[in-house]
Amino acid sequence: MDKITTDSYEQLTDHRPWGSFTILADEADHKVKRIVVKPGHRLSLQRHKHRQEHWLMVSGTAVVTRNDDLITLGPGQAIDIALGDIHRVQNDGKVDVVFIEVQLGDYFGEDDIERLEDDYGRIAQEQG
Repeated sequence: MDKITTDSYEQLTDHRPWGSFTILADEADHKVKRIVVKPGHRLSLQRHKHRQEHWLMVSGTAVVTRNDDLITLGPGQAIDIALGDIHRVQNDGKVDVVFIEVQLGDYFGEDDIERLEDDYGRIAQEQG
């Protein structure tokens, strides 16, 4: 019979101008985040060189940019972001957009974000 064990770990939440993300798992072969996007905000338009992502919407209504497509997603819907896809999540609604992001690849650092557009001036900070 399998034994269920309990491991304790520190859950890390990083607050950003657009909302926040909480790291739920950070392993050698994947990373899982719970991401919250506040109403009227959006993430930077970006792409990654080292990871693909799978997003499962939990609450709210998100407008997802994936390359040249705009896709509206609600709770229970999911989308895959392939390696190199240009992507963004925006929240045009009145309640938080919450989704679970599963990253797969060979590197999961925050510096694997190539920002193409950003509402919060982070492109200039990264280049300066």
